[in-house]
Amino acid sequence: MASQLAIQGGTPVRTKPFPAWPVHGEPEEQAVIRAIRSGKWGKLDGAEVAAFERDFARYQGAEHGIAVVNGTVAIQIALMAAGIQAGDEVIVPPYTFLATATAVVTSNATPVFADIELDTFNIAPQAIEALITPRTRAIIPVHFGGLPADMDAIMAIARRHNLVVIEDAAHAHAAEYKGRRAGSIGHMGTFSFQSSKNLTAGEGGFITTNDPALAEACREIHNCGRRKGHAWYEHFVISVNFRLSEVQGALLNAQLQRLEEQARRRWENGKYLNEQLERIPGIKPQTIIPECTRHAFHLYCFRIDARELGAPRQAFLKALAAEGIPNFGGYPLPLYKQRLFLDRAFGPYDGCRGIDYAKTCCPNSEAICYEQGGWLEHRMLLGTRQDMDDIVAAFRKVYENRDRLGA
Repeated sequence: MASQLAIQGGTPVRTKPFPAWPVHGEPEEQAVIRAIRSGKWGKLDGAEVAAFERDFARYQGAEHGIAVVNGTVAIQIALMAAGIQAGDEVIVPPYTFLATATAVVTSNATPVFADIELDTFNIAPQAIEALITPRTRAIIPVHFGGLPADMDAIMAIARRHNLVVIEDAAHAHAAEYKGRRAGSIGHMGTFSFQSSKNLTAGEGGFITTNDPALAEACREIHNCGRRKGHAWYEHFVISVNFRLSEVQGALLNAQLQRLEEQARRRWENGKYLNEQLERIPGIKPQTIIPECTRHAFHLYCFRIDARELGAPRQAFLKALAAEGIPNFGGYPLPLYKQRLFLDRAFGPYDGCRGIDYAKTCCPNSEAICYEQGGWLEHRMLLGTRQDMDDIVAAFRKVYENRDRLGA
């Protein structure tokens, strides 16, 4: 007989904590002290942000990089640089953080929600194609959890319809598609350095591109509309100050030195978990497409098929947590079900005139939100093989006791 579940008074599989996040130490402390002691705390004065822009762009395989205050602003700047205007439509997935869509709204354009693939959690190319209208100007695929989207298919659609592709790579630092890093495949890529991200300074964002004209447009927009080679008090485009600080740049320079080793460890541990967990009936790890040559595993995503598993999702996840495996059910609703969209609470932005988001329906997104989704944090994948075996053991233990979970 399987051992008693911890949630019912048994001994948990694990009591030891998983690795903490963020990882930091003397390199980060020395970098921040260096920036402070320089007396040059703003990007326009110092060297830290400039070094990070060069090195992170190079790391992701892009020719140009612009550091900005956060990932949301990065998307908005990319849209502005692409010439998106009021009333233009931008296709986005509904299973993503709010910023992917609200950056479209604050660019005075219209987010149109295309469903995701059930097995990858990523936007479905066929869903994109079905939603293209004469007003469509851009696509924002999200590399969800760190798994690259089907970029070959997406770029082919973009070429056929003359659309701009902005990769939302907030989860995808170091992720690779056919050996190319996220953010170097579309016309632009955007990243976040918010505190939960795989590369972090607490806050911050980034734009990558291989197009020098788009790069220059992004630089103007993030720097109060100033243009290279012109006077400080000349402003050419509408903008505000979206620049990153030198202290954040210094912290990111130190964190970047850790990223490659961390990315390799997450990749190996994530593949191992997939191999082990897919053997458990009803547990469906996020499918790694053949074109993915490295998953960033910002999230370890999986689905629970309650019918095949023989127990409700929420009961399973609650029992798993009691065994010492922290987890989340993921986003509880797709973006178009947020009150913001249902109530059309867009403030001064009128790019969404005439669209009724209550009529939007994306069945795969709703299935993952309401019935199937599950996440583990990326910090857990920085652990040892024994840590991964504890995760597998806990999943198996709960599965073996599934008939005791109830409704």
